[in-house]
Amino acid sequence: MEHFRIAIVGTGFAGLGTAIRFKQAGIDDFVVLERAGDVGGTWRDNAYPGCQCDVPSHLYSFSFDLNPGWSRTFSGQPEIWAYLRDCAERHGILAHVRFVHELTDAAWEEDEQRWRLTTPRGELTAQVLVAGVGALSEPSIPALPGLESFEGASFHTAEWDPVHDLTGERVAVIGTGASAIQVVPEIQPKVAHLAVFQRTAPWIMPHPDRPLSAREQRAYRRVPGAQRLMRTAIYWARETFVLGFMHPRLMRIPQRIASRHLARQVPDPDLRRRLTPSYTMGCKRVLLSNDYFPALQRDNVAVVTDAIREVRARSIVTADGTEHAADTIVFGTGFHVTDMPAAAHIRGRDGTLAEEWSEHGMQAHAGTTIAGFPNLFMLLGPNTGTGHNSVVVMIEAQIDYVLACLRAMAERGVASVEVRREAQDAYNARVQSGLRGTVWSTGGCASWYLDSSGRNRTLWPGATWRFRNRIRRFDRASYLARPRSVPAAPAEPAVPATA
Repeated sequence: MEHFRIAIVGTGFAGLGTAIRFKQAGIDDFVVLERAGDVGGTWRDNAYPGCQCDVPSHLYSFSFDLNPGWSRTFSGQPEIWAYLRDCAERHGILAHVRFVHELTDAAWEEDEQRWRLTTPRGELTAQVLVAGVGALSEPSIPALPGLESFEGASFHTAEWDPVHDLTGERVAVIGTGASAIQVVPEIQPKVAHLAVFQRTAPWIMPHPDRPLSAREQRAYRRVPGAQRLMRTAIYWARETFVLGFMHPRLMRIPQRIASRHLARQVPDPDLRRRLTPSYTMGCKRVLLSNDYFPALQRDNVAVVTDAIREVRARSIVTADGTEHAADTIVFGTGFHVTDMPAAAHIRGRDGTLAEEWSEHGMQAHAGTTIAGFPNLFMLLGPNTGTGHNSVVVMIEAQIDYVLACLRAMAERGVASVEVRREAQDAYNARVQSGLRGTVWSTGGCASWYLDSSGRNRTLWPGATWRFRNRIRRFDRASYLARPRSVPAAPAEPAVPATA
């Protein structure tokens, strides 16, 4: 059976970023497990029409691999995917990737101090497991009564069927989140009729996207410092956005901008009323679009705000008894975030990660390590998401934390490290305390940020620079360590967790 020092799961920004930084640090004994046949993660899978990032291109990229050739200030899916593929090839990562190797089981072997990993192509072992699966990797489809009886085509935006032709069809789009508001304007001109089923109206801001000129691209190629300066300026400008999330009264200003945007684009008062959110901006994800509202007012589009009662063979019936004919259903209904399926397949010392989170809530120390799961590092884990800035910033901070841990393990001859339960509890108590009074706890909405108990287990409560500072150094005292040659219980004496 093959054994590696490190196994990385996933080839999105988290997995590829980790692999590249490992190579740069002189670490070559690693394997990357990828369930698909190509790299890219979320940006490979979400190939629906109109898919675009809502973070500026210069910031939604690796700080150690800037791209002077972005064609727009906010890149589309094909360009981001191409960027990730290019990064993997130029940094020599493809030789480490095992494609079509979905991780179906990961079990910690206490005696051997290693992870046993199972894939459809066989088993392997690794001392360290880095999970870079990401929060937006498992599409969520609601359990609608009668859905199994639907005779037409149905698919999630993250599983878009490129072969299926929507021309002339009656299409139902369920959901009005980020993917739905992008796909609706793209498919509206070609379908016979489009019914948009809205449960909750989103706050939508004007989109500042524009093409980047050839002159700008040349400048960034010739003077790399110019692009880095632009990235830095964008980063700090985005950091100011967090003030509204932390102090909801400050959201009145952007909320007025969004209200004016709606009023300008939707003159009909009844439709405008139905498209006006009833919660504080930021409670749910803030969206960007200039063409969603105009698309909703086309003659072949209907906005449906009544709840769905059932799905029939060729229609959707709402609570008021209206039957809406449909040939295809498109789900823009988000992902399994606080209930990620991958957690059921990772087994630590005393049970699965799903069981651990069921008992203690979805949490991790530094958003990265979990008590009871030695040598497991989760990127974009609990409370590492952002509502205002680039998650790539958070990923890179976590990668540096993992590297610092690996260096400490090598220097001290350590076989495994495991965060102390008390350190993890203390860290998460501070995180949850930081979330009190924020828009996510007072905004008056239900969102995918919250778990079944209503706690925000997804977003970091504050500026990203605070997170980077918090995990800038590996806090050894927060961990139990087991030397390679000692087959007994953790050898380090218990010491208080660091603050």
